[in-house]
Amino acid sequence: MRAITPFLWFNDNLEEAVDYYTGLFPDTKVRGVRRGPDGKLVTAEFELAGQRFMGLNGGPQFRFTEAVSFFVECEDQDEVDRYWGLLTADGGEEGPCGWLKDKFGLSWQIVPVRLMELMATGTPEQVERVTAAMMTMGKLDVAAFEAAARG
Repeated sequence: MRAITPFLWFNDNLEEAVDYYTGLFPDTKVRGVRRGPDGKLVTAEFELAGQRFMGLNGGPQFRFTEAVSFFVECEDQDEVDRYWGLLTADGGEEGPCGWLKDKFGLSWQIVPVRLMELMATGTPEQVERVTAAMMTMGKLDVAAFEAAARG
């Protein structure tokens, strides 16, 4: 087997989505596209932060749900703020606990690495406080997690 690649079904806006996503993330490229006789994009293969994706201009039959999301590990609060702002812009929706939907309806989790560190290394009491803090948030807040861990 060569790879497992997420394959995303778009509602006739694949070209806009590929342009949008490759403009947001580092280490991106469009690896290949296939157009129909009318010149409209049918499929695209692209990379975001080194992760390969395939996209299809499939039409309105299927929509994204929260059952699948993409987890973005952010180095610091500035990176959390940046991706949160970019992905909720132009019709995206903020959700709870670091989740959001972008303007195409695709779900993302924008998570600071520090949260994962606190959850992995904290005492049971610290983990409980950090988790309780997270449950009150939309966009995740590193300073609030640090304060919760300290008690």
